[in-house]
Amino acid sequence: MANCLRSLIALLSLSTSLCFAQEALVVASTTSTEQSGLFGWILPRFEQSTAIKVRVVAVGTGQALEIGRRGDADVLFVHDRAAEDKFVADGYGSYRKDVMYNDFIIVGPQDDPAGVRKAANVNDALIAIARTGQSFISRGDKSGTHAAELRLWSKAGTDPKTLAGYKETGSGMGPTLNMAAATGAYTISDRATWGAFKNRRDLDLVYAGDPVLFNPYGVIPVNPARHAHVKKEAAERFAQWLISPTGQEAIAAFRADGQQVFFPNAKK
Repeated sequence: MANCLRSLIALLSLSTSLCFAQEALVVASTTSTEQSGLFGWILPRFEQSTAIKVRVVAVGTGQALEIGRRGDADVLFVHDRAAEDKFVADGYGSYRKDVMYNDFIIVGPQDDPAGVRKAANVNDALIAIARTGQSFISRGDKSGTHAAELRLWSKAGTDPKTLAGYKETGSGMGPTLNMAAATGAYTISDRATWGAFKNRRDLDLVYAGDPVLFNPYGVIPVNPARHAHVKKEAAERFAQWLISPTGQEAIAAFRADGQQVFFPNAKK
């Protein structure tokens, strides 16, 4: 009888554990927060302080926003400000809060055949790549990085799809950097993923610093008025932890390749 009772208790404990695992907070986020290693740094701290388990769905920002629209995530952590504001304005998000920022950079062959290092601004850098017929690898995945890249090409007065050397991977930043490294091509990356990227081969950072390359990240709890099943309280705690002094300090302390690659900017 005692053995049966112990077995029943064990089964109930296992069942309870599985229920809690299924109840993990779902965060839909950009690949840069995952591939840079940021989540591996901050999530254990969040989980320890709140006892809330987190499951990350790391996709491009466009896909993350679509996941939120369907109600398949509880909270978003993304970086395409115009699309984020529309998401909230359309009623899918409860609000958006600034969390952190970094910047976009252009990487390319170390010998820089397009002369991008000499460019006065990012417009000139992209025009130089186009004019010299160099290969350029685009994510082509409707991510925040892809959206920023297309805006930059537009400001440079160039339709990249008319360029012979322009190719799209349709995938995340890591695979796109891998293809650029394998083919000696240029690409645009967020600084954090580049900092964590190991397969650089002949690639080098060839352009950075233009203010238009500013890359802000925001957190958006999915609106429970739109999707009643979302974990409202857990999503709220995650959002508030990110913008709290504790969360902001954790973000500031993260390093990729020995460098700070995310800079907290939550409003006090």
